[in-house]
Amino acid sequence: MTLTTAREIREAVVVGKASAVEFARAALARIEQTNPTLNAFNHLVAERAIAQATRIDQQRAAGATLGPLAGVPVALKDNLCVKGVRTTASSKILDTFHPPYSATVVDKLESAGAVIIGKTNCDEFAMGSSNENSAYGPVRNPWATDRTPGGSSGGSAAAVAAQCVPLALGSDTGGSIRQPASFCGVVGLKPTYGRVSRYGLLAFASSLDQIGPFTRTVADAAIALSALSGRDAMDSTSSAEAVPDFASALTGDIRGVRVGVPRAFVADGVDEAVRRAFDQALDVLREAGATLVDVDLPHARYAIPVYYLICTAEASSNLARYDGVKYGHRAATTKDDTLFTMYSRTRDEGFGPEVKRRIMLGTYVLSAGYYDAFYLKAQQVRTLLRQDYARALEQADVIVMPTSPTPPFTLGEKTDDPLQMYLADIFTVSVNLAGLPGVSIPCGFTDGSEHLPLGFQVIGRMFDEATMLRVADAYERATTWAKSVAPL
Repeated sequence: MTLTTAREIREAVVVGKASAVEFARAALARIEQTNPTLNAFNHLVAERAIAQATRIDQQRAAGATLGPLAGVPVALKDNLCVKGVRTTASSKILDTFHPPYSATVVDKLESAGAVIIGKTNCDEFAMGSSNENSAYGPVRNPWATDRTPGGSSGGSAAAVAAQCVPLALGSDTGGSIRQPASFCGVVGLKPTYGRVSRYGLLAFASSLDQIGPFTRTVADAAIALSALSGRDAMDSTSSAEAVPDFASALTGDIRGVRVGVPRAFVADGVDEAVRRAFDQALDVLREAGATLVDVDLPHARYAIPVYYLICTAEASSNLARYDGVKYGHRAATTKDDTLFTMYSRTRDEGFGPEVKRRIMLGTYVLSAGYYDAFYLKAQQVRTLLRQDYARALEQADVIVMPTSPTPPFTLGEKTDDPLQMYLADIFTVSVNLAGLPGVSIPCGFTDGSEHLPLGFQVIGRMFDEATMLRVADAYERATTWAKSVAPL
């Protein structure tokens, strides 16, 4: 059974054309077929999935009204807690951790009828742009297995691109949903900060992290966002903003919508194939009736240093809890070891090189004598970035730019140069710093035999995902990229 879109699967289950159990078994079979090559999944929860699918089929047989994701197989990035299910953040320090509770988004998915299939591989604690920092090995891109799928949510993006599941969740701290979506030729949505509860997400940088969906179509992303959104008493940063029916906003009509283009920001350092695809995407939007408006983001060029000061500072604080005492890995000790020795050995054994690098950077920028010069200054420039976006979004209804400056790069190509890896996020991190929603959608492929996916992103005003999705959906309807299927 070929897994199609979430909307089509739900419709098939509702009318009895196929059962939720059949779709769950098909997803599990597809994962078993592809995972030896892709390494997209850390582990599966087959029995749990079949039990949930069976409940959905029983509800249908009893005449109950089914949820908006009834019978839809879903994968979760392995930094999202599921009660009793191993949750590792792809780190050795949490290799045997089984949470005593589930993330709010997991409860919301299952309330909507979704069937959780398994946990996907990711960069350790979501720290990376290539999914090469996982303790369980890199994920490979379904379009070209010598290439990265992007990071840190590479496993979720690869799972959707390889048609293992029609919907997967990731987390986006500086582009970790949108960049993998671009590299894998799928849709990836980062909501407004506070739109979706972070309760049960293993924290990386708390003022930046957001949970969002990967799908094959914008319509599926809209359906998923409605199911995931809303105020949560367990997350004080979640918003009470009303949650609209995002799918109803997808009218296909963007006549008169003002699309902002920060031409100065995207002028340098962009691969020629990416630039060409982006320019063609602008033409499609113009032909669909949108009005292109030049906007300026003068402080966007500072986004990378600002991001890596703030996110590492927050990571240093958040990861202090992994000490070998409360839960997770604990290093072997002798009677002569001190508590400090145990802490040190546990963290040295449990954390990988990139996580250690970020903890050290963050501890440094928060230390006495450097706080004002680095962390405080970064927060001040963050405010300037937010003001830039606010002014630009007075002139335009949405802003568009490439998702990544390059096509998917080769595995191992940037692992020895962390700075070059960090620069891969130049077009995504400022959206997190400003707290805005963004969605990456496929917009073409590189030329020649490589045929690698390319994407561009649509950025909206705070809590105006509806307009953002309407523009993305109109572009998707006018092109054929969403119908492209990875060769694996």
